[in-house]
Amino acid sequence: MTPEQMAAPALPLHPQDEMECRRCGVHCDKVVHPGACLARGCPFVYSYEAWGHTYVGCMQKVYEVEIDLDMLRAAEARKPGFGAIRAVRRPLPMCKAEVERTYESRLDEELGCINPEFDELPVGVPTFRVFARL
Repeated sequence: MTPEQMAAPALPLHPQDEMECRRCGVHCDKVVHPGACLARGCPFVYSYEAWGHTYVGCMQKVYEVEIDLDMLRAAEARKPGFGAIRAVRRPLPMCKAEVERTYESRLDEELGCINPEFDELPVGVPTFRVFARL
């Protein structure tokens, strides 16, 4: 292996905008809860009927799948609910979104997360402000 291949990949300019992070042994993904879309009355939820069932999805394609509405409601009526779906686009401010980790035992206790800004879920505004004093 060459030294270039062994080096960790460079951090992106806006890590908050990425949907997955594989820069360490802990693999992180941004996920959204489609059950919350219905509960919150999201204006981007669409539905259609086919094969005797009603399916729902996201017009903004925050998640790609289309879900059987009856199965979604049945799962949401029980604990722990329907659960989360991997986001493929940046979650909208009204989305119930979070970061899901796998292999959390691989986290280096001394170093911690090498990409901590990935956990910052975008809410439509910058996460910091810059003030210039003259």
